[in-house]
Amino acid sequence: MNTKKKTRLADSRPARPEDKRLSIGSTFAYGFQHVLTMYGGIIAPPLIIGAAAGMSSQNIGLLIAACLFVGGLATILQTVGIPFFGSQLPLVQGVSFAGVSTMVAIVNGGGGIQAVFGSVMVASLIGLVITPLFSKIIKFFPPVVTGTVITTIGLTLMPVAANWAMGGNSAAPNYGSMANIGLAAATMGIVLLLSKIGNAAISRLSILLAMVIGTVIALATGMADFSKVGQGPVVAFPTPFAFGAPTFEIASIVSMLIVILVTLTETSADIIAVGEIVETKVDSRRIGNGLRADMLSSAISPIFNSFTQSAFAQNVGLVAITGIKSRFVVSAGGFILVVLGLLPVLGRVVAAVPTPVLGGAGVVLFGTVAASGIRTLSKVEYRNNMNLIIVAASIGFGMIPIAAPKFYDQFPSWFSTIFHSGISSAAIMAILLNMLFNHLKAGNSDNQSVFVAGTGRVVSEADIACLAHGDRFENGKLIDAEGKEVPLKSDTPAEH
Repeated sequence: MNTKKKTRLADSRPARPEDKRLSIGSTFAYGFQHVLTMYGGIIAPPLIIGAAAGMSSQNIGLLIAACLFVGGLATILQTVGIPFFGSQLPLVQGVSFAGVSTMVAIVNGGGGIQAVFGSVMVASLIGLVITPLFSKIIKFFPPVVTGTVITTIGLTLMPVAANWAMGGNSAAPNYGSMANIGLAAATMGIVLLLSKIGNAAISRLSILLAMVIGTVIALATGMADFSKVGQGPVVAFPTPFAFGAPTFEIASIVSMLIVILVTLTETSADIIAVGEIVETKVDSRRIGNGLRADMLSSAISPIFNSFTQSAFAQNVGLVAITGIKSRFVVSAGGFILVVLGLLPVLGRVVAAVPTPVLGGAGVVLFGTVAASGIRTLSKVEYRNNMNLIIVAASIGFGMIPIAAPKFYDQFPSWFSTIFHSGISSAAIMAILLNMLFNHLKAGNSDNQSVFVAGTGRVVSEADIACLAHGDRFENGKLIDAEGKEVPLKSDTPAEH
């Protein structure tokens, strides 16, 4: 009897919104929309890193296929979940932009793609170990730190977009030509046009559609070459360690560990955000399960030639816009990503897209990342604290390797590897300054710098003493109680 009563009580409980199941057709249709929303974001990192490593279009195609495949598996793990792994929320996983600058720095530092894979594996395993302690560490990553880092990520990728717009290969005779930059400008213009005149769906897909239209323009003008798309298998399972065994360099691992800490912070924020959107309970256990899924996926990812995995913020927005809260819809999207990852021919098609087209879309795409950071920074309190100078010094420090790429060439190799990445430089500075000014408050005083003093409005007592009852300001003039204008004395000395 008691068992039946408990069963009835269990059946009467409202199911979690994210557990709702739709029809098969609707599930895969909405899942495909998730894939389209994040497709441009997930293929950009392998394109950037592969180009930095000097890979051929065929190898970049394999890299893209691998990232799609692993992203799909990571999404399924995050949404379906197994004990201790997976938040069971509608979160799409994919290669994070957070590590792109650091990975490019590792490649350019001579470590090659193998050092990138090695650093991702070790740093992710460390991230997996510290996940239970992250609730204590996360206090060192408030919005003033994460906003600074995200802004820097977008800014440090702008030289990549500019290089693409010019043609991508500085040794080519047409590098920086009007034709290349014109194609990039046309692609960017299409992005903006589709964002303005399109409906909600077209606006969300504006970058992907602009890349397609830009490529069609390039084909019509003879600026695109798809002759190598047919070279290689159409269907293939990602070969483990296809680019060689990973190598492990201390400096690269330390640099990547910073990226992992930022990734943990971003994923925590995304889990909390999507929980609020779905209107479901998100506790520390669920956050921990989501972070462990993140780190496990990232640690295994290099085996199949991919990189760090994290939740995609744009898909969190898509959940809010569509109102489709089912995690199984996103699981279907993960399945679609796995299928796409088994078709390297699609990766070769993407790799054949002209670099000026990528450059035009990249300006908006990377700018969006920077704008997301600025939006986070807009929520930071700047009055009576040192947050403004934390942001200023950290972003400025992060821009040094971008403005002067050879700045750290004379430093020890381990140091230059870490600080040659703008994101690593900005993150280290932001964390240290945040600890110095906001955690170690001994010796702090009110309005500690001219930066702080300028952030608020101040009226002196002498100014108030001069005012009479009934005085008021109208259209920039001081009017007394009788409606007469009170003359204002200028602080500027009269000219003679």
